[in-house]
Amino acid sequence: MSSSTVPAAQAKPKIDDADLQAVENLKSAHATIKAELAKVIVGQDQVIDEILISIFTRSHALLVGVPGLAKTLMISTLAQALHLTFKRIQFTPDLMPSDITGTEVIYQDQATGERQFKFIKGPIFANIVLADEINRTPPKTQAAMLEAMQERKVTVGGQDHKLPDTFFVLATQNPVEQEGTYPLPEAQLDRFLFMIHVDYPSTLEERQIMRMASGISTGKPEPVLSGEDILALQHTVRRMPVSDHVLAYAQRLVAVTRPRTPECLDFCKKWLTWGAGPRASLNLILAGKAHAILRGQFHVGVDDIAAVALPIFRHRIIPNFAAQSEGVTADDITRKILETIPKNAKID
Repeated sequence: MSSSTVPAAQAKPKIDDADLQAVENLKSAHATIKAELAKVIVGQDQVIDEILISIFTRSHALLVGVPGLAKTLMISTLAQALHLTFKRIQFTPDLMPSDITGTEVIYQDQATGERQFKFIKGPIFANIVLADEINRTPPKTQAAMLEAMQERKVTVGGQDHKLPDTFFVLATQNPVEQEGTYPLPEAQLDRFLFMIHVDYPSTLEERQIMRMASGISTGKPEPVLSGEDILALQHTVRRMPVSDHVLAYAQRLVAVTRPRTPECLDFCKKWLTWGAGPRASLNLILAGKAHAILRGQFHVGVDDIAAVALPIFRHRIIPNFAAQSEGVTADDITRKILETIPKNAKID
């Protein structure tokens, strides 16, 4: 079908009453979550929204920012507001896979004297796990972490141990100090829904941080959602239908980044070594759905897809030497793609 207009039924697909109520509830909960986080965290609205989108799409996110930007505090505070358990793992060069997943120990029954192995769960068995400086640990330990993220289980001694249903990994990387690090390969980076850029606060925000941190605490955040609420919202995201023109827009955004294909834009051929794969187009749709739901919308529009393109493309398109020599980043290329690709293009 080829048409420059989209039928109204396609533009605003309907979902059932229970889903509509879930979306409405999240719209009000979103404002409450922000208010609770504001007791501890100043600013970072975009970062918080992107973390929430990762959670509501049952995905993981990678946060990149220099030390001292309250990444750990933000994530632990968010876990309190969502009523989820939280564990922080500091990744170091001597960290072993069993330090993350857990290990088996010999246990002796006091009554019978019988000895048997007992599995002691590691810190990964939490709802929200902060993998701090994940690129500072050797590839073997990274692989154990990423395998658990993908499979949502841990295998020790031939036995599978299921991770919690509400399980999310928020990993951090320090973009400044690269000595003694083990950079994640592109195939492993692709496992993260978002690469979230955590920037410095504005002048007013920094002054507010100074007042809050040097004064009396304004209190702890109160729980806003439960684990059951989050699971229900994840199902709502999956059930939300998407119009054909939105699918086509997301697919085209991804296709134009691939240098060896006829669809590739000229500046992408000039600046990119490698483009985004199919997981990028899938994640654009999933994240676009969650973006719409966070704003109380009952349908997904192309604006929702465009709004999540930066953190999705940031670690999936690889600028070449020509781009680096001109100071062109993945974000610059993504913005230029969004400016170039029309949002009302015809459906092929």
